[in-house]
Amino acid sequence: MSWQKSVLNPWLRWTERPHMARVQDPEKLRRSFENKARLFFHGPRGTTKDWTDCGGVKSLHLSGPWVTDGSVLLYFHGGGYVFGSPQTHAAMLAQLAARVGVEAVLPQYPLSPEHPFPAAFNAARAAYSGLLEQGYRADQIVMGGDSAGGNLVLALLAQLVQEGADLPAGVFAFSPLTDLTYSGASFSVNAARDVVLPAERALDMMQMFLNAQDPSDPLISPVQADFTGACPVWMCVGDTEILLDDTRRIVSAMRRQGVDVQMHIERDLPHVWPLFHNILPEGRATLDQLAGWIKPLLRLQGGN
Repeated sequence: MSWQKSVLNPWLRWTERPHMARVQDPEKLRRSFENKARLFFHGPRGTTKDWTDCGGVKSLHLSGPWVTDGSVLLYFHGGGYVFGSPQTHAAMLAQLAARVGVEAVLPQYPLSPEHPFPAAFNAARAAYSGLLEQGYRADQIVMGGDSAGGNLVLALLAQLVQEGADLPAGVFAFSPLTDLTYSGASFSVNAARDVVLPAERALDMMQMFLNAQDPSDPLISPVQADFTGACPVWMCVGDTEILLDDTRRIVSAMRRQGVDVQMHIERDLPHVWPLFHNILPEGRATLDQLAGWIKPLLRLQGGN
């Protein structure tokens, strides 16, 4: 265990978790996360950011001097479908993109409660189609997401599989939310151990997102989806997270369906720890590991 983790975990428990439990106004949560991201999260030197249109969805395009490949990362940020933005996650994605040698695109999908399901999903589907319309081949695209964004990318993958559409080269997810029925045992077992997510607040946010829709719908809870024939998948989660079983259960289902899926369960790391790459060695190590998984996928699939 790094000394940085031994400091970060208590800080998150004493500050961020109570803040998330206490603040009810989505706008206040959004402003708070944006301000903290600007202060704590920094991309590699030379990162360029440009807002672009991707399938009709406003998206943040990241590039830099590291780009050596014509492939792209399509990434959906987390935040319970209520807060977060491409800007809050841009530094982490720039760090990952630099390790791989590609560009990244982060769609600004609509948030709840103003835009409940299926608004975010429709934007994600449109953004993927937009990359194809721009000339990227499907096998030049790797999709990813964290937390609620992990839910989004896995639901999108399930839909693409069901459509028989061209699939991306791979999909990855940090601490994904895969079951909005919250039936995994870790949701209660780890309720007191998770240093970031207050379980009771997660339920409130999902009600904003669901808007009375059935939470067992595979496009809402991809743990229920059929991924037979999907591209390779990579996921990581911490063993003290309330969402631990969201990863374990969907990985078990994917393996039964014949999907090539990797799962990495790390000890006592906070929810979506790669966000803290600037201060946490374990965050940088996970980004290194993920980049090592992505690069041969793009070469094998024909990326240039």
